[in-house]
Amino acid sequence: MAEPYRSTPIFDENTLPQALRSNHQTKEGVWGVIKVLEGVLNLTYVQPHAEKELTPGNPGLVAPQQTHFVTTIGPMRMQVDFYNEPPTF
Repeated sequence: MAEPYRSTPIFDENTLPQALRSNHQTKEGVWGVIKVLEGVLNLTYVQPHAEKELTPGNPGLVAPQQTHFVTTIGPMRMQVDFYNEPPTF
């Protein structure tokens, strides 16, 4: 089972960086798993366009170089784990 090589700090609706709220992507060969620890977060994939509501127990997977952004929907806490291979969860 894949283990993350790095994780972001835990962010809330006030500390979530603007860079994560705007279009961005993971690097080549890097998968991201967006974990909501409390509350709800909306994940938007840019192309092809899709949206997913993330909650505790329902993380969001971001493939290498996949453009995406997140939107808060009220109070929440979240963290992103980064992997060098496809994670299983």
